[in-house]
Amino acid sequence: MSGAQDLTMVLDGLCPMYVLLDDTGHIRSAGPTLTKLRPDQPIIGRRFLELFELARPRAITNMEGLLAAAGSKLHLSFRDAPRTGLKGVIVPLPSGAVVNLSFGISLLDAVQDYALTSADFSATDLAIELLYLVEAKSAAMEASRKLNTRLQGAMIAAEEQAFTDTLTGLKNRRAMDHVLARLTTRGGSFALMHLDLDYFKAVNDTMGHAAGDHVLQQVARVMVEETRDSDTIARAGGDEFVLILDRLGDRSALSGIATRLIQRLEQPISFEGKPCRISASIGIVAVPGDADAQPAQLLHQADQALYAAKHAGRACHRFFGPDLVSTLAPAVDAGPQTRSRDAAPPG
Repeated sequence: MSGAQDLTMVLDGLCPMYVLLDDTGHIRSAGPTLTKLRPDQPIIGRRFLELFELARPRAITNMEGLLAAAGSKLHLSFRDAPRTGLKGVIVPLPSGAVVNLSFGISLLDAVQDYALTSADFSATDLAIELLYLVEAKSAAMEASRKLNTRLQGAMIAAEEQAFTDTLTGLKNRRAMDHVLARLTTRGGSFALMHLDLDYFKAVNDTMGHAAGDHVLQQVARVMVEETRDSDTIARAGGDEFVLILDRLGDRSALSGIATRLIQRLEQPISFEGKPCRISASIGIVAVPGDADAQPAQLLHQADQALYAAKHAGRACHRFFGPDLVSTLAPAVDAGPQTRSRDAAPPG
């Protein structure tokens, strides 16, 4: 084996990003990593200064200038894209010279641009340690990201559970209070419907609570189907529901929604082959955009309108307004604390 071959083998193992130059500055051999950076073009036989552009020292145009820079750090880059920045040092030989190259602070870009691995660097190169640190940091950041995603998902699930009625999947009273507080603070028109099921107690008493739960679930499905995604439907308790219809104050449209709900809920609901018969009474409050109302006040008004619907024979709806208040004067004077819905026909 010749001395040149021996030198190439040694350089391949010790500094895989070297170039071996002849007396004219042409590349006689190149390290495996450097060759990997330009796999589609020949490196051997090209002039060093045609392949690389020197940033410092400047004004070097030939082999004599390169040799004169021995002992100084070279700052250079490829002349074609990607123009990866490199650092280098040149060591003269009896015939030609060796230029050992490294990526310097461009290491991370180079690893990404050329898909390099630890096998592309000398075993003693500090770049290996940096790559290990980067890999460890990346792994830690990915683990942290996954953990944060799981925690965020758990928080969202817990929050959703806290605002959800477990039987029907509708919002619960806590969620209803939150939405009402937001809408009354924001301003803008919306409507409130207080829906109470008629004859639901009879279903529970004659067919059992399993039948009652089934009826409540079917009622929830009907209300979801008859409202928009932007509306809020909450189970306020037992067989009472509150529908909050955002940016909807037209009495004709509200009356249409209430009528459809009542008609659909009058249809028998089958449970284990037996029909469960209920109906619904609805009290409605239309809140104009310039209203200065509090959530408790609106709920009380919707409750009064519902009370009027019950007394009107059930399976109907009533709007809250001055005329309704005058007809309910005794009950209104008694206040919601003393008036019981039992005063209405049972259901």
